[in-house]
Amino acid sequence: MKTLRYGIVGGGFIAAFQLQAIREVRGIEVAGFVSKDPLDKLITYTKEHGIGEGRVFDSITEMIPHVDVVAIFVPNFVRMEVVEEIVDALKAGETLKAIVCEKPLARNLAEARRIIQIVREVNLPTAYFENQVHMKAVQASRSQLAPVVESMGAPVLVRSNEEHAGPHKGWFWDPTRQGGGVMCDMGCHCLAVGWYMLTPPGKPVGFLQPQSVTADLSLLKWGQPRWRKQLLEQYGVDYGKTPAEDFATGMVTYRNPETEQLVKAQFTVSWMYDKQGLRLLVDGLGPGYAFEFNSLRSPLEVFVGDAAADSLSDSEAALEKSQSTRGLLAVQPNEADLYGYTDENADLAAALAEGRPPLLDWDYGLEITRLTMAAYMSAERRCTIDLTDQAVCNKLETYIPLIQQGRGREVLEVR
Repeated sequence: MKTLRYGIVGGGFIAAFQLQAIREVRGIEVAGFVSKDPLDKLITYTKEHGIGEGRVFDSITEMIPHVDVVAIFVPNFVRMEVVEEIVDALKAGETLKAIVCEKPLARNLAEARRIIQIVREVNLPTAYFENQVHMKAVQASRSQLAPVVESMGAPVLVRSNEEHAGPHKGWFWDPTRQGGGVMCDMGCHCLAVGWYMLTPPGKPVGFLQPQSVTADLSLLKWGQPRWRKQLLEQYGVDYGKTPAEDFATGMVTYRNPETEQLVKAQFTVSWMYDKQGLRLLVDGLGPGYAFEFNSLRSPLEVFVGDAAADSLSDSEAALEKSQSTRGLLAVQPNEADLYGYTDENADLAAALAEGRPPLLDWDYGLEITRLTMAAYMSAERRCTIDLTDQAVCNKLETYIPLIQQGRGREVLEVR
C-alpha cells in the first residue's frame, strides 16, 4: 500500500492526540503542518517516532502540493476559511485524495452545508472523523452480537454518556466561537455512537431515520460565582455575560424504514465530571441481550500516595482530563486506540487504497449537526422537535441557537 501523506492543519490538543493514533497505523506519514499554535512538541514527536518529515509550511496553499490528504484539526470558528483556502488551491490546479474534518463538522447547519457545497465544486472525497464510532469496543460488540441481532432483532435502546471536568482551551468555553457548550463539543459524539449502535449490522450508517429530538440543557456548575471567576481568570471567558451549557441530556427517536419500529438513543454529556477524568459510557438493550462499555474500567491501576505526589506534574499521563495525580488512578495505556482514533485513520487509509468511501463522510457529519441543532432548539422551546415536520426542518436550516449567539442568559440560569 502506497504511503498516504497527511498535511495537518492545527497544532492543538486534537492534533497531538491524532499523532499518537497515526503512529500505530501503517501506510500514513505526517508530511506537513500548518498552525498558528506552537508546533515544537508535535514536530519533535513526529520525528522521534518516525511518522514523517513533519515539515512546517506558512500556509495551506503552500503545503497542499506536498500532501495527499489535508486533515482539519483547527478550532470550529476557523474551519470555514480553512476549507475555502483548500478549495481555492484545488481550483488553481492542485490535487488531493481526500479532506478530513474532525468533529463537529460545523457550528450550525448553514456552515455545514456551505463547506460541503464548496468541496463538491472540486469533487473532493471527504472523511468525517468521529472517533467513538470506530472504538474497538463498539465494533467488537456489533460483531459479537451480529448473529443474535439477526435472530432476535436490533437493539431498541442505546444510552451514551461522555463526561469530564471541562476543556483545556478558552475557545472551547466561548459559545460564539465553539458553537455552544458541552452539547456542541461532546453531544455530537453521543449522537453519533447512539445512532450507530442502534443500526442493524450490514445497514448503512444513515439507515435509521431520525424522527424526533428532546433535550434539556443546563448550566449547573460553571455558572456559580466561584467557577465563573475561575473561567474568567484562566481563560478570559465570562459566563456571567455569555454562558454556555455544562450539562445536556436528551433522547433521539429513530424509525426503522423496513419494519417501522421506533427505537431510542439517550445521551448525557457534561463538563463537570470531577472524578478520575474522561469517562465514556455506552450501553444498550435488545430483545434478550445487552452490552456495556465503560472507558474507566482499565486493566491497569496505579496508586500514588501523598508523599510521592509532588514528583508528578502531568496528571494526563494517566488519563485524558485527569483530575488528580495522587490516590488510586485508573490508567489507560493507549487512549488513542481505546477511543477509536487509531481505527478512524486506518479506515481512511484503507478506503483510499481500496477506492471506497470511508465509513463516515461529511454528509453524515451534516446529519449529526442537524441533530445537535434540534437538541438546542428543543431546549430553547422546551418541547420535542419533530423531524418529520418539514416546516421544522426548514427552520433548522437557518437556526442559530441563542447560546451560540452569545445570548445564553436568556435560556440558562446564571447564579
